[in-house]
Amino acid sequence: MTAPTPAYDQLRATYARVHQLEHFQSLGMWDGSVNMPPGGNEPRAAAMAELGLVIHGIETDPKLASLIEAAEGEPLGDFERASVREIRRRWRQSNGLPAALVEAMTLARAKSEHAWRTQRGRNDWAGFLPNFREVVRLSRETARFLGEAQGLTPYDALMDAYEPGVRSADVERIFGDVKAWLPDMIRRAVAKQAANPPLEAKGPFPVEKQRALGLAVMKLLGFDFNAGRLDVSMHPFCGGVPGDVRITTRYHEHDFARSFMAVIHETGHARYEQGLPRDTIALPVGRARSAGIHESQSLSFEMQVARSPAFLRLVAPIIREHLGDQPAFSAENLVRRYRQVKPDLIRVEADELCYPAHVILRFEIERALIGGEIEAEDIPALWDEKMMQYLGLDTRGDFKDGCLQDVHWPEGLFGYFPSYTLGAMCAAQYFTAIRKAMPDLDARIEAGELKPVFDWLEANIWRHGSRFETDELMRRATGEALNPAHFRAHLESRYLRD
Repeated sequence: MTAPTPAYDQLRATYARVHQLEHFQSLGMWDGSVNMPPGGNEPRAAAMAELGLVIHGIETDPKLASLIEAAEGEPLGDFERASVREIRRRWRQSNGLPAALVEAMTLARAKSEHAWRTQRGRNDWAGFLPNFREVVRLSRETARFLGEAQGLTPYDALMDAYEPGVRSADVERIFGDVKAWLPDMIRRAVAKQAANPPLEAKGPFPVEKQRALGLAVMKLLGFDFNAGRLDVSMHPFCGGVPGDVRITTRYHEHDFARSFMAVIHETGHARYEQGLPRDTIALPVGRARSAGIHESQSLSFEMQVARSPAFLRLVAPIIREHLGDQPAFSAENLVRRYRQVKPDLIRVEADELCYPAHVILRFEIERALIGGEIEAEDIPALWDEKMMQYLGLDTRGDFKDGCLQDVHWPEGLFGYFPSYTLGAMCAAQYFTAIRKAMPDLDARIEAGELKPVFDWLEANIWRHGSRFETDELMRRATGEALNPAHFRAHLESRYLRD
């Protein structure tokens, strides 16, 4: 007979309430990006701040500390102990911040992000700065409080919220290795591809046809439309909750390729959310393990599957069905198009090989910003310097497609950017293991048999939520902790040997 666990049961009830409130918090954020009229920003920000305070109040209730301590002494199983571990981690983060700071940060983020939507289009860095300075100030204050509470440096404290246990020194070591070989690999790939460039697709491609194509591919990728939807926003994202996932994209009438891959990327995020264990989703242990693991799912879909020749042969007829028949839509040309290495200004539209350079640049700038080594005013010059150094691109005076291009900094999401490349590394490692288990993987994909890939991800990643810490999750899935060598090998194979 199982011994009673009153403290753990009370914790479960508390976090079930938090989950319900966060459900509406996530939908409020989604609606603010998709449907809300411009005049709704201030009242929405006030409402979101109030909701954030309610959640913060629940999580900082002094009774929770004694409940967590009591639960740690109860006769729990392995899963329940992992659950208490994740509750304590979340409790530590919440209790590290004063309520007034949580409220001020919510309001500052909303104001900055809303203004950014128009300032970016106007290339208005000067207009962006006043709101952004306040976001930086409050982010530094948040980082200081969290760092003091957890014994971490300020930037590490912010990053820990996205990548538990990962430190900037770890990232610097990994990225330092990448910087040693990536520029030469980019140069060699560009030279290799120069003799056989892809044909450009001839538009325009009406938005309604692009949307229909995106929906068809989402269906092919197993998206559950009974528990999610596709919309339009200024910056593609995946939001909502597992039973109500919202993904967005943005369309360009003369370039269907951008939205096509963006939809696939966000579908990978959505499938992870939809695959999380529903019976424990109200608990921190039932949520996604980390931002990097989340990105590894979107990049498993976009980079590992969707950019493979097998998948592009599968979807070439679907693209022609929706957008018309033209030489650019042959499977062979689509492979060239989606493997083209061409340094570009925009991160979300960067090719797989150049993408890590965009992430490294942002990591280095935001770490210096949070650490007080630079100020907001210094970002453009540093951005220009690093874009030239890493990608050979001149961005002077171009704020729109330079340091204003991402929504992360206006929203104060400092510490998130490393997760993109850590996720790409995890995805490459998954597929080393998947191909070892399924040597005929490409033939299956080309035949439309994608379920074996989804089944592997569900069995090894999705259904575990946050039960295992990241290194343990990777070991169980692939036989070893994160090993960046798999990422380099994948890139060399795809861009220098294939």
